[in-house]
Amino acid sequence: MKQILNMNWKGDMAFETEMSGHKVIVDAAPEVGGKDLGPRPKELMLVSLAGCTGMDVVSILKKMRVELTGFNVRVEANMTEEHPKHYDGIKIVYEFSGENLDKAKLKKAIDLSMERYCGVSVVYRKAMPVDYEIVIKEYQKN
Repeated sequence: MKQILNMNWKGDMAFETEMSGHKVIVDAAPEVGGKDLGPRPKELMLVSLAGCTGMDVVSILKKMRVELTGFNVRVEANMTEEHPKHYDGIKIVYEFSGENLDKAKLKKAIDLSMERYCGVSVVYRKAMPVDYEIVIKEYQKN
């Protein structure tokens, strides 16, 4: 299936596109000629990864009947100093909240996402190391 995306230049360093009925603007910081009208393109790479694997994990855990009270995906990326500046390593921290969470099920859901379902992580793993960590925050009753 072919996908086509058009980025329309809006002046200076800003570009705009429409995806799934949503407008997205990317721009640069003022110190490099932008007006900070939107996120940077490389940051969106991290958003794509977090969203892709996060949605997978939630879907898989739901099928496993694992009930979460909270879930956060934090992506930590190392950027090179030299041009072309790029990420040379990524760590995903999956932060789960819930009562009596089974770490084996959480790990299985993450592994399925990373190895089978998340197309973003598959591509990134071909370019750099992508590691993960699981953090469980126990459910606190008030």
